[in-house]
Amino acid sequence: MALTELQVQAALKEVIDPNTHKDFVAGKSAKNIKIDGTDISLDIVLGYPSASVRDEVRKLVQGKLKAIPGASNVSVNVFSKIVSHGVQRGVKLIPNVKNIIAVASGKGGVGKSTTAVNLALALAAEGANVAVLDADIYGPSQPTMLGITGRPESVDGKSLEPMEGYGLQAMSIGFLIDVDTPMVWRGPMVTQALEQLLNDTRWRDVDYLVVDLPPGTGDIQLTLAQRVPVTGAIIVTTPQDIALIDARKGYKMFQKVGIPIVGVVENMSTHLCSKCGHEEHIFGEGGGEKMCKDYGIEFLGALPLDKNIREQADSGKPTVVSDPDGRVAQIYRAIARRTAVRVAEMAQDHTAAFPKIVIQNT
Repeated sequence: MALTELQVQAALKEVIDPNTHKDFVAGKSAKNIKIDGTDISLDIVLGYPSASVRDEVRKLVQGKLKAIPGASNVSVNVFSKIVSHGVQRGVKLIPNVKNIIAVASGKGGVGKSTTAVNLALALAAEGANVAVLDADIYGPSQPTMLGITGRPESVDGKSLEPMEGYGLQAMSIGFLIDVDTPMVWRGPMVTQALEQLLNDTRWRDVDYLVVDLPPGTGDIQLTLAQRVPVTGAIIVTTPQDIALIDARKGYKMFQKVGIPIVGVVENMSTHLCSKCGHEEHIFGEGGGEKMCKDYGIEFLGALPLDKNIREQADSGKPTVVSDPDGRVAQIYRAIARRTAVRVAEMAQDHTAAFPKIVIQNT
């Protein structure tokens, strides 16, 4: 007896994507359903990079469809399709960049740059094309963390070619100045420098550009938030009350300029003693989760206070590439997947679909 599409749709409604927490019909992931007698074939199109979970998703869907009475052969093709999503109104988009994720903190010293680089590497490990822009003009750290040396080239004398490390495209003021040179600049000069780094770099087919913003919520940060076309922002904090006060200010800054918050990452959440294994909340407990509950935003994950994270970043080989199968790398990858899912749920940008109108005198 031939199967019907209604049977297939009904079965798909009972399968929950473990990453989006939606069924594959409600999530509009099921495409090109074809039925030939008792054979079923379809595509599952995921809006987030999914290298580490693709097989799991395929097995979930195949198992459910094979359980349909009378079903014989079931072919499920799972792949990712990352599209552009909307940004603040009136801000010009960056060519060849689909989505920009700003990583911010209300204050320094909470591990923002380390989180940014590991997030970028985790997104790349999941199969996305990823770039990093080091927007911390006063204290650029991405060249060191990515182990990149040298100066960027300029083919046309006007734009810069991005540097590369571990498969990431990268740009930083640190590539253009000596490591010991202090940036004694006022705010307008910093803003102009960042805009040039962003707009004059020849980015290549970037799914996610992770922007490592300078710490704080002053004039520079507000100006950057107004001029950089940001899809969504991640706030990094520690559980400490002082850090959380500033993290809340960061949330309100993004809210003021109309940038959606992807979620909060809590760094240095617990300390695990390397000698006895005792776990302790030395900076407090549950602060990041409480902030998320108060503002109705997502808690993306918590990272331990681990000297290996610091040592790996300082040596130019961050955790996600130095220990890809370790516990901490898996936390970063889970945060990256959830970040990508949250971005995929945001309103899409359709400006590229509209033709440009040119008025000519004839």
